[in-house]
Amino acid sequence: MIDNNVQERAKRVKILVLDIDGVMTDGRIIYSIYGDELKFFDVQDGLGITLLNKAGIKSVIITAKKSRIVKLRARDMKVARAYQGFPNKLIPLEDILKRFKVKAEELCFIGDDLIDIPVLKRVGFAVAVPNAMDEVKNHAHYVTSKAGGRGAVREICDLILKAQGKWSEATSPYLA
Repeated sequence: MIDNNVQERAKRVKILVLDIDGVMTDGRIIYSIYGDELKFFDVQDGLGITLLNKAGIKSVIITAKKSRIVKLRARDMKVARAYQGFPNKLIPLEDILKRFKVKAEELCFIGDDLIDIPVLKRVGFAVAVPNAMDEVKNHAHYVTSKAGGRGAVREICDLILKAQGKWSEATSPYLA
């Protein structure tokens, strides 16, 4: 059962902001013999973002690394914007607030490592994954039951949709 404070925070979310490594992936990075970078993404997380899109809730990526794979995955999931190469994640956070004309209280951010703490401190709904650093979990309003890269993002997408009363509408093509 989700507590009322978390429910209230989820009700206000207009944009889901995501870290990549450790949140959208399990945190492992594989390099091929040719230097290609490989990451594992969870397909259910992708459908969760699709459901948010159907409900009018945007998603945005902020990551410290630059990766062609992230660009491809962002395109596939139709995220509104992907900010790559930002070790100071507050810089793109400020752009999100201006670009999408939202307040920090209307953002949900999912993070896992120390670099994410400044953003977690600013947003209205701060989420950590269970594989996050303890310091990160200490700044979260909610810690997912599922690990990063293993359904954590989907868990939050579903929570937001249900808190906002948009679950039935977003899932009706599948559950009708």
